[in-house]
Amino acid sequence: MAADGAAVVPAAPRQCAASRFWLAATLLLTLAAFAAAVALAPPASAPPARGLAWLLFTGSPVHVAATGWLYTLPDVRGHARRHPGRFAVLPAALILAAAAAAAVISPAAMAWCLLPYYAWQFCHFAKQNLGMAALAASSRRLAPLRPAERRAVIAAGYAGIAALIARPSLLQLRVGPGPGWMYPAAAAVFAGAVGTGVVAMVRRRGDGVPFKMVYLSSLCFFAPAFAFRSPYAAVGGMTIAHGLQYLLLVGLAAAGGGQPPGRAVRLAALANVALIGGAVLSAASHLHGAGPAGRLAFGGYLGAVMAHFVIDAGLWRLRDPFPRAFLASRVPWLVPARPPAAVIPAADRSAAELR
Repeated sequence: MAADGAAVVPAAPRQCAASRFWLAATLLLTLAAFAAAVALAPPASAPPARGLAWLLFTGSPVHVAATGWLYTLPDVRGHARRHPGRFAVLPAALILAAAAAAAVISPAAMAWCLLPYYAWQFCHFAKQNLGMAALAASSRRLAPLRPAERRAVIAAGYAGIAALIARPSLLQLRVGPGPGWMYPAAAAVFAGAVGTGVVAMVRRRGDGVPFKMVYLSSLCFFAPAFAFRSPYAAVGGMTIAHGLQYLLLVGLAAAGGGQPPGRAVRLAALANVALIGGAVLSAASHLHGAGPAGRLAFGGYLGAVMAHFVIDAGLWRLRDPFPRAFLASRVPWLVPARPPAAVIPAADRSAAELR
C-alpha cells in the first residue's frame, strides 16, 4: 500500500526491466558527469579542454534546444494552442526582452544581472532533482516521496544556490562576493538538509537500493558547490548531469509510444533539433563581451534558456492532466496512467515537476 492509502499496482516484468534501465542510466550519467567535470576541470583562468567542452555543450545548449523538439509533436502543439500565454507569448517575450536588455546594458552591469538569472537556473536544477527522485519512486511503484523527503531535496538545492551567489567566482562572474556569513550559513543549511533527507530515506523499508541511490544523488546534487573552488568542478558537473538526465528522459519519450511518425523519425528529429539548435545557442553564449549586435545575440541566448525554464515548468508538471498523460502514453513504466476521476494526493506532489 502507498503512504496515502492507495494501492500500488505492481509493474509487469518488461516494465520492471525498463524501470531498472532508466534508474541505472540516470545514476550512471549523473555520477559520470560529476566525475568527468572534476577530472577534466582546468584552472579557473584557463578554458576547458576539448572533452569537457563537448560535455558542457551537450549538457547545456543541446539539452535546452531539445525542448524545441517537443513542439514537433501534435499533442504538445495542441496543448500549447490551448495555453498560448505559457507556451508562446511568455517565451517570445523573454527572448525579446533579454536580447534588448543585453544590447543596451554594459558587460560590467550585465554581470550583476546574471546573478538572478543563475539563481533561476539552479532553482530549475533543484526542481528537476525533486522530479528525478519522485520518478524513481513512481517507476518502481513505491510510495510517493514524503513531505520531509521533498523538503530536504529542495532545501539542499536552495542552500547550493545561496553558496553560488555568495561566491560569484564559481559562476565566472566578475562581481563582488556576497556577505561573509552567507557561504558558511548555506553550508550549514545544506548539511542539515542532507542529514534530514538521509534520515527520512532510511525510515523507508524495503524500497530498494536503486531508488535510494537516485534519491541520494538528487539530495546531494549541489555538493560540488561546497567541495570545489574551480568553477568547472563546482558547477560544470551539475550542468552536465542536469542536461544528460533531461536528454535521457526526452529521448525515451521520443522512442516510446505508437503515435506517428515512426520511432526512427522521432529520434532523428530530436537529434537534429537538439544539435543544430544547441550549436546556435552555444555560439551566441560566447558573445557577452562583443559589440551591441553580439550582445543582442547573447541576450537572445539568455532569453531562450529562460523560455526553456518556463516551457518545461508547464510540460513536466505531473499534477496537471496533460503532462502525466503525455509521459504515461510514451513511457508507461515510468509514470502509470491515473484514472480520469483520480485525484493526485497531497503526498504525491513530489512528482509535480521536472524543471
